Amino acid sequence: MIEIGIDLVAIARFESFIQKFGEKGLLKFLNPQEITFIKTAQNAAGFWAAKEACSKALKCGISKELGFHDILISKSPKGAPLLTLKDEKMLYFNVSYLSLSISHDSGFAIAAVVANFNN
Repeated sequence: MIEIGIDLVAIARFESFIQKFGEKGLLKFLNPQEITFIKTAQNAAGFWAAKEACSKALKCGISKELGFHDILISKSPKGAPLLTLKDEKMLYFNVSYLSLSISHDSGFAIAAVVANFNN
């Protein structure tokens, strides 16, 4: 089975957030490794959208069942975003593979996640 999740956020929201809370605020939804990829509010907005889109593909939203820190974003050698879950969450949701795409335009960041589930 395959499910899709999509999320759209205003980049300006993250400009304000970063000015107000800085790295401490980013740690509320990103792990320290993910923060190394955040160079701009645009990046932060894209990562937020990615995690929200993932939670939607898994049909649970961000909740007790799946927290922001259960969703892990990294980069391929060519710079493409990669998405996975902590091992125990991959098993819990019976996920075999996650695919992520992030884009930014006209003051918005959008992310789409495709989740492929084991039978």
